[in-house]
Amino acid sequence: DETIAITATAVRVPVVGGHSESVNVEFTQPFDIGELKEILVSTDGVIVLDEPEDDQYPMPIYAEGKDDVFVGRIRKDLSHPNAVNLWIVSDNLRKGAATNAVQIAEHVIEHVL
Repeated sequence: DETIAITATAVRVPVVGGHSESVNVEFTQPFDIGELKEILVSTDGVIVLDEPEDDQYPMPIYAEGKDDVFVGRIRKDLSHPNAVNLWIVSDNLRKGAATNAVQIAEHVIEHVL
């Protein structure tokens, strides 16, 4: 959907495996950060780990060997009233490759074919 504005930054650091991204999502209208967190918590395959005051946020080691995507550091973007910043981590060999390919194929079979 070309109307969704997303800015992602991949940070390359020496870890055994995994992808970590700082993502900025801009909405067309104001949103409630609590409602957004509830949606993420209720989304299959997403684990919200968002307690930075207790040093609890996604790290590549948490995603290693798992199909889930870990999301944290969920906060409003102070530079834009309708934007949110997220820190997202996943195992690139599972979610980024094998599991993701299967999920895309299942989606195509169910919704396209």
